[in-house]
Amino acid sequence: MSLESVRAFFAEKAPDIAVIESPDSSATVTLAAAAYGVEPGRIAKTLSLRIGERVVLIVASGTSRMDNRKLKARFGGKPKMLGLDEVAEITGHEVGGVCPFGLKAPLPVYCDLSLKAFDEVVPAAGSTHSAVRIAPIANGRTGRCRMDRCVPGPAVAEGPSIRHHSASADPRIASADHRSASADPGSASADRRGVSAPPAGWR
Repeated sequence: MSLESVRAFFAEKAPDIAVIESPDSSATVTLAAAAYGVEPGRIAKTLSLRIGERVVLIVASGTSRMDNRKLKARFGGKPKMLGLDEVAEITGHEVGGVCPFGLKAPLPVYCDLSLKAFDEVVPAAGSTHSAVRIAPIANGRTGRCRMDRCVPGPAVAEGPSIRHHSASADPRIASADHRSASADPGSASADRRGVSAPPAGWR
């Protein structure tokens, strides 16, 4: 059902954005890059994190790494990746297909400025064989709906590292600073779709 929920989300919020499907699995950053013919950095991975009692989603470039120290400083608690069983229950999307669109229930969503290096990125679309091509940052050169206008989530105060995306019928929201979830080569790489480090490379 998650693919259908993503289709419904874009049909309502951004009908010019088409969900694309691949016969090949796109469950990891590497697989997704191959399936959609892009460099790994253009794959927009969604990290599903539990911080204290909260669950947040962070969307970042496929080659960025999670910096636990910066996340802890920003959110006031130690981040922990959701377990495999929690991902579908909380987001409504299967592991390997987690994205900030068509969620089971509203969640805080943050976009990392590692995405700003690209004019177009490829996040998942609710399944291990689907995605969308979308511009990540507000950009006057494109008339397409941007990720920063499509992600849902309740509004919170902005911080020095990442900026939160607010939900509305027309979510025209600003993007996030890349320092939140990247640039620490010592931290384990996180998956694109919200599972913990052991199944390395999952999106």
